[in-house]
Amino acid sequence: MLEKAVVLLECFPPTGGPFRLTELAERAGFAKSTTSRLVGSLVDLGLLERGERGYHLGGKLFELGSLVPRRHDLREAALPFLQDLFEATRATVHLGVREGHEVVYVERIHGHDSLALPSRIGGSLPLTCTGVGKALLAFSPAELVEEVLAGPLPQLTRHSLTDPMRLRSAIEQAQVSGLAYEEQEAVEGVSCIAAPVFGEGGRAVAALSVAVPRASFHPARLAPAVRTAALGLSRTMRGGT
Repeated sequence: MLEKAVVLLECFPPTGGPFRLTELAERAGFAKSTTSRLVGSLVDLGLLERGERGYHLGGKLFELGSLVPRRHDLREAALPFLQDLFEATRATVHLGVREGHEVVYVERIHGHDSLALPSRIGGSLPLTCTGVGKALLAFSPAELVEEVLAGPLPQLTRHSLTDPMRLRSAIEQAQVSGLAYEEQEAVEGVSCIAAPVFGEGGRAVAALSVAVPRASFHPARLAPAVRTAALGLSRTMRGGT
C-alpha cells in the first residue's frame, strides 16, 4: 500500500492538478475503490488536501522535504547568493539538484512579475530541457551522460533538444565554459543561463540559473552574475570563505 501511495503522489507533475478522484485513478492505473481508500489516508496524514476542484499535494510534503539534511543545508547556504543574483538581474532565480535523469528544484526566487514557468520548489523537470539540468548533466559521471544520450530524450516544447548529437554538443560546450544555456526548451518564450555549484572533491552538487523572457535574453549581461553566484556558493560548499 505504501508503494501505491507513492504512485498516487507522483501523479502530480509540477504543473498538474488539482485532480478529481476518477482522474487520479486513471493516472495511477488503480481501481476507483483502491484510489478512494489511499486518497482518504493521504488526506488524513496531510500529504494530500481536498479543494473545490479536486485533490492537490498537501503542505505536509513541503514540511517533510525541508527536513532532508542535504537539501536543507544546501538551501540555507545558497539563499544569500540567490538573493544577490536576483538583485543583480531582477530575473527568476532557480537552485536545483540532480535526482536520476531529472532536476529537482530546491529554491526559486522571483519578483511580482513572475514568469509562467513549469518549475516549482520540490518539483522536477527533465535534465535535458532546463539550464540547471544541463549544467548538472555536464558535470555528472560520463556513464550517466551516455545513458541520457541513449534516450529517448523528452520533449516539453518544439525547441527541446531531442537530437542526441545536438545535446552532446551543448553538454560539451557547458563543460568548457562552465555555463549552460536553455532557449525555450522547457516553456515557450523563456530562456535561461545556468552554472554548476561544486562541493568537496570537485563534485557538482547543484546548479543555479536565471530565467528571463526570450526577448530579454542577453547572455553576455547575465553570465557574469550567474558565474559569480555559482563560484561564491561553491566556495561556501567546500568550506571556504
